[in-house]
Amino acid sequence: MVDGLLGRKLGMTQLFLDDGAVAPVTVIEAGPCVVVQRRTADRDGYEAVQLGLVDPRAAKRATKAMRGHHEKAGVPPTRALKEFRLAEGSELKAGDRVLVDVFEGVEKVDVIGTSKGKGFQGVMKRHNFRGGASSHGSMFHRAPGSIGASAWPSRVFKGMRGAGHMGSDQVTVKNLKVVRIDVEKNLLLVRGAVPGPTGARVVIRKSRGGKRPVAAK
Repeated sequence: MVDGLLGRKLGMTQLFLDDGAVAPVTVIEAGPCVVVQRRTADRDGYEAVQLGLVDPRAAKRATKAMRGHHEKAGVPPTRALKEFRLAEGSELKAGDRVLVDVFEGVEKVDVIGTSKGKGFQGVMKRHNFRGGASSHGSMFHRAPGSIGASAWPSRVFKGMRGAGHMGSDQVTVKNLKVVRIDVEKNLLLVRGAVPGPTGARVVIRKSRGGKRPVAAK
């Protein structure tokens, strides 16, 4: 079967687990998705499907090219498209629906999203700089400090952390534990936070291992 889905972040809440502990969870509307295009090893060199997230509002903004692309599969226009690899022998074809039940029996997932945009920010918020003393007369509160020597090398080294645009980056949070699946409502509840604001589109895939990042933007 397919190893992932497209979804929407609905927000966060908390659940009581079987042992009585309270767990913070993110509620994701995972699907429903439709297969818009099928990739085959004979024609494309690999097995995959292009999934589209069902959205009734997508038809209003669909271009003529996108309408034609979806008509080939016999499905209404979708706003988000993403390609997922398929296991060998899978019988998914264009027009099929893929639901959240693909994650049944899966313990952990990776979630890919776009972090919240913070606009132009200084070094204390953007890079967690300590800043200067807050006492009277210090004249050094939220400034970055020295950025390079004047005599040598008489330039600023590449990669220096400074003020600038913060957020709106692609963030992957790995190894989120699947707490609950609601097939009837297409809901997937995972333990922990997911990047992006409420309503943001995310990609959910079966965990591929690797360490979980210390903190996501």
